[in-house]
Amino acid sequence: MHLFVDNLINIDFSYLDRQRGLVGETWLANTTLDGALDSQGMVCDFGIVKKTLRHWLDDQLDHRLLVPTLSPDLELANHGGQISLIWPLASGEQISVSGPEQAFALVETESIHPQAVANWSVRQMAGAFPTHVDQLKLSFDSETIEGAFYHYSHGLKKHLGNCQRIAHGHRSRIQVFVGGQRSRELEQQWAQRWRDIYLGTREDLQGEDPKTLRFAYQAQQGRFTLALPSRCCVVIDCDTTVEQLAQYIANTLAGELPGQEITVRAYEGLGKGAIASAQQ
Repeated sequence: MHLFVDNLINIDFSYLDRQRGLVGETWLANTTLDGALDSQGMVCDFGIVKKTLRHWLDDQLDHRLLVPTLSPDLELANHGGQISLIWPLASGEQISVSGPEQAFALVETESIHPQAVANWSVRQMAGAFPTHVDQLKLSFDSETIEGAFYHYSHGLKKHLGNCQRIAHGHRSRIQVFVGGQRSRELEQQWAQRWRDIYLGTREDLQGEDPKTLRFAYQAQQGRFTLALPSRCCVVIDCDTTVEQLAQYIANTLAGELPGQEITVRAYEGLGKGAIASAQQ
């Protein structure tokens, strides 16, 4: 007998990729459980399935940086619970990150992709369900977005939850209205502008040269640092909350289109975000 739960939970995170660099992502989790029926006539109570899986995915993957530990190019060290790593890019550049171990998911795979992360997650959850459950299957999907979207990573040092982690991210749609009329052209332009971008706050910028930007801050969970190619970054004079990002986009577009009222509907992952307007 098979039991399934679709769209169980969505997770927001970032991962390391040789070609794309630091990639913000949002996935939807789906699960299937195979097994015999219990005394209640169930493979497993839906409440147990949802609670167990949601808790594990939220705790172990959401708002973390996923690191493929079997990649031969990765340099990784753990000193007393503080992880530091160097990730070389195909371009010859590199990304370096450090932070408390709870900000990382060390996934035993050579590269991060949905099936590899799903297989690893299932192995980690071995024994989490009743013994009559023979097999747990997990899959990840991306939201279907017909319009423009971008992948971004960031960190919010003032946040009291897991958003304070310096390298987590989202796959986010964007909608732009000019004088009340939607502009798909501007949406696509902005999506290209912020394709696989890191959005950093200027006060967290610790050093820069023509090729590399270095960010660092102390947050409630610990000390975080990040260095990555300048071409992969946009530095903003405010915190990178979705409210501030929506206003930043609206203000930028208003400056480029004087006299026009600009309204931006910016998403942070799936089904949530902020609306901001500007006119110059």
